[in-house]
Amino acid sequence: MGIPSPRAAAHSVARGCATILLLLTGLMSPARSLAGNDYSIAVVVADFDNVDTSGEAGDRTAQHAVRVRDFSSLLREGLAGVANYKVLRLECDKPTCSVGSLGADALISAARRSRARVLVYGGIHKMSTLIQWGEMQAVDLDRSQLLVRRSFTFRGDSDEAFRHAAGFICESLKGITPR
Repeated sequence: MGIPSPRAAAHSVARGCATILLLLTGLMSPARSLAGNDYSIAVVVADFDNVDTSGEAGDRTAQHAVRVRDFSSLLREGLAGVANYKVLRLECDKPTCSVGSLGADALISAARRSRARVLVYGGIHKMSTLIQWGEMQAVDLDRSQLLVRRSFTFRGDSDEAFRHAAGFICESLKGITPR
C-alpha cells in the first residue's frame, strides 16, 4: 500500500474532521447508525412485481398476487432480523411500490426519500402450475451501483414454497455490504 503523500494525508484528515463535525452537529444521514462498532445499513424492500402466465384452469391470479405481496413482507421481516440491516418503510403514491408500478426512476427517488442506503426489488413470474421464477436486485443508492442480482426458481404455489424462497433470498442478502 505504501506511505500516503502529505497531500493525501491532509485530505484524509480533513475528511475525518468533516465526518466528526457532522456527527457532532447531528447532520449525519439517518440512513446509517454508528454506535460503538454497530453499523446498520438502512434498507428498503420494494413490493415485488407479479406476473402470471401459467394459464391454469381456474383463475388463481389473485391468490398468486397475495403470495407475491406476502413475499415482500417476508423479506422485510427476514432482513429486520439481520444485525447489520435496519429496514425502513418505502412510501409512494401507488397501491404497490414496485418497479413495475412506479418505474425505475420513481422507485429510486422514493427509496432515496426514505433515506435508505440499499434498495431491494424484483419480481416473481408464475410460469406454470408448479414453477415460479424470480429475480431480485439490490442497489447501493449512494453510489448508484448494483450490489447483487439474483435469479431464483422454486417449485410450488403454496405459502410454504414462498416462505422458503424468501428465506433463501434473505440468506443471499446477509453478506451484501455497500462500500
